[in-house]
Amino acid sequence: MNKFQQQFNEAVLLKQKKFAILIDPDKATEQHLDKIIRLSNESVIDYFFVGGSILVNGALEKTIDYLKSKTKIPVIIFPGAQTQVYNKADAILLLSLISGRNPELLIGNHVQAAANLKNSKLEIMPTGYVLIDGGIETSVTYISNTRPIPANKTEIAVMTCIAGEMLGLKNIYLEAGSGAKFPVSETMIKEVRAQVNTPIIVGGGITSPEIAFKIAQAGADILVVGNAIEKESNLLIGISEAIKSVERSNNLIK
Repeated sequence: MNKFQQQFNEAVLLKQKKFAILIDPDKATEQHLDKIIRLSNESVIDYFFVGGSILVNGALEKTIDYLKSKTKIPVIIFPGAQTQVYNKADAILLLSLISGRNPELLIGNHVQAAANLKNSKLEIMPTGYVLIDGGIETSVTYISNTRPIPANKTEIAVMTCIAGEMLGLKNIYLEAGSGAKFPVSETMIKEVRAQVNTPIIVGGGITSPEIAFKIAQAGADILVVGNAIEKESNLLIGISEAIKSVERSNNLIK
């Protein structure tokens, strides 16, 4: 029942580093997906996260069906709305936007989706979603009508994550946003890692292997890359190798 949550928890305990590719179904042509799948099968990609702020024409379902038909890499829904539920995925991150003050994204949407989720076969993974300023207004800040935590307010981010953990959320997701000018800082990740025991997911602004290496080294357990790979899919191999090199280094230290 909790297969993927156990994998996330083990990543923390064993100092593993997981790599997830974020796919926006509205931008995912079959040609692009084929290239991502081929490169993912050649590299060490742990998960596909699938979702977006605006989805049309059954794009979520079509994308998940295509991925499931071409690869065995698990597919986890990264929902942008309560309607983004599809049984053929493996799991769903049930996101609660704990950095904002929009009640719909704290609990309102969850109530509307509850019956559908309860009756689904998806593994539900409660996740505290924390928006961090990445230097540009992103789709998620606009759609959510919330302000991100300033990049230099590490103490606010840390207290927000501690509160999320105490509320029982199973994962913390630090998000700088798609197309961010800069990622969540290493300092912030280190401080959050020092204060919470839950798996830490980090996304946004990871545009090179060097950045990925630093974020993994700072304490991120699962790194999520989307926009950079949409622009240059060959980055996938270099970023994967950088992330896994931190894991190998951790194993040597042990």
